[in-house]
Amino acid sequence: MSVEVLFATDKHVGYAEEITIAMAVAAKERGTGIAKRSPEYVMSKMTEGKAVIALDNKKFAGFCYIETWGHGKYVANSGLIVLPEYRKSGLARKIKEKIFELSRTKFPESKIFGITTSLAVMKINSELGYKPVTFSELTTDETFWKGCQSCTNYDILTRTNRSLCLCTGMIYDPEKEKAKSKNERKSLADRWTQFKEFMFSRKAKKQELLKGEEKKESSYDTNSVLVK
Repeated sequence: MSVEVLFATDKHVGYAEEITIAMAVAAKERGTGIAKRSPEYVMSKMTEGKAVIALDNKKFAGFCYIETWGHGKYVANSGLIVLPEYRKSGLARKIKEKIFELSRTKFPESKIFGITTSLAVMKINSELGYKPVTFSELTTDETFWKGCQSCTNYDILTRTNRSLCLCTGMIYDPEKEKAKSKNERKSLADRWTQFKEFMFSRKAKKQELLKGEEKKESSYDTNSVLVK
């Protein structure tokens, strides 16, 4: 199996209908719902450069796309789908990594978020830097939440006033990651400074020790002469 994960373009619009069918089948299998998308919508994501597609030679294997909310303040990696015969092969991870890369490139200042019931997706998100959050920390864009209406658990979301559901919300905050990276660099710099100080101190102690040994040898030589 030689599956390649690519940035989707208008060259891939012919796969749009197959992708939407695969999404609907997967949602039915899981017993949950995802926002239903038309082939035309999927095509638009491809032509806008906001999607990735996995192909086994020319055979469709997986897909994911980007949506923006709150005037671009938030980005969601949505519609992740991997065909059954390609699951448990690491393909979902490759697709998530590729769409995350695309999101960070196109929207470097935006918070990237997602809601999911999949433990496997949560694990991948966590490794990419996402943190679990309450729904109140996600976008307040009503259009996004209307997309949950096709989910069988939508009544839970509405009954709890959108405070919780079976899905877990996760978010990647670039500002927090910058601060974390800065602290890590600072920590690394501190460790390097401490190491240099340790080596300098060690060198100084070694020089002191050598001087002490030289004095002893000098004293020994003098005493030897006197004895003679």
